[in-house]
Amino acid sequence: MFLELTEEQKLIQDTARDFAKAELEPVAARLDREDDRPAFLANLRKLAELGFMGLNVAAEYGGSEAGVVAFSVAMTEIARACASTAVTVSVNNMVCEVIQAVGSDEQKRAYIPRICSGEYAAGSFALTETGAGSDPAGMTTTAVLDGDRWLLNGSKIFITSAPYAGVFVVWAVTDQGAAKGRGISCFLVEEGAPGLVIGKQEEKTGQHASATNELIFDNCRIPKHALMGKLNDGFRIAVGELAGGRIGIGSLGLGLGLAAMDFASRYSTQRSQFGQKISNFQAIQWMIADAYTELEAARLLLMNAAFRKESGRSFAKEASMAKMYATEAANKACYKAVQMLGGYGYSRDFPVERYARDVRITSIYEGTNEIQRVIIAREILRNFA
Repeated sequence: MFLELTEEQKLIQDTARDFAKAELEPVAARLDREDDRPAFLANLRKLAELGFMGLNVAAEYGGSEAGVVAFSVAMTEIARACASTAVTVSVNNMVCEVIQAVGSDEQKRAYIPRICSGEYAAGSFALTETGAGSDPAGMTTTAVLDGDRWLLNGSKIFITSAPYAGVFVVWAVTDQGAAKGRGISCFLVEEGAPGLVIGKQEEKTGQHASATNELIFDNCRIPKHALMGKLNDGFRIAVGELAGGRIGIGSLGLGLGLAAMDFASRYSTQRSQFGQKISNFQAIQWMIADAYTELEAARLLLMNAAFRKESGRSFAKEASMAKMYATEAANKACYKAVQMLGGYGYSRDFPVERYARDVRITSIYEGTNEIQRVIIAREILRNFA
């Protein structure tokens, strides 16, 4: 099996790494502490100009056509520097891909180029509700056709990029008499739509520069043609796109884990205790060996999932495996890094405490790791049925 990146994939990886090092890393700590949205959005626009907002999107819609493997390695490099930027890039790519997959030609041409070019700072994926997180089929937001308009009512929570998104992919119940999950449809809602309210911004543990808000639909009026895909087929769309998004979040986690361990390993060669560098102690060496081995295993799982998706093969189980393993390996790596720095690891003077805060959410969003285990087990057991 050939595991090397192609020349194009290496170029994208190098470009992402160079940009992250030059533009994202110098401001990441400040953006974590201060609300400087203009600086954050400026970097998003630069990434759009470099082609990172539509890596697996056709060129005719403004995408880069670089593929899923390129997307994964780019996400890892961006996350090494700034997880807040990385999650925004991941969601933007996911929004472009879902519109490309099920949108009409008119919808594709209206929205994808605007996200890819940076005209829209972001796109948002509005699925989660207070009572419908791990169980999205339990959503209660409704859409009722009223003449040539749909009226949306309800609310969504934890919506990434809501205050500066140009378009929202929104799921709502369109047939309340249908079996659970069967009467859900998917819509495109533009910013500023009548009745669309951007609610409160969450005060999160980490990833502070990325805004996460509630969305409220108060008789929100959208055109009849805002329906995306087939009526009452929205749940299938959501499940399919979440699987692809898990590759992005797993790659984000991998980047954070590598950043944390790179910093801590370098620190261990400089810090002295008991008359020698702490890198000489077996306890430190074992932390390094375990963390890097698990992160390398995570990378290979992610590459497998990305390659299968790019090849048009089934990838849901592999994406869940990669997301679950990579984010848990990354969490352990970040906490090992804090431990290796000792008291300094708990200080904001060093970046590992930020990595540890930023990484925690990766095992929760885009489907909790408990849900990933359900998906994996279900796929495996299907072979024995």
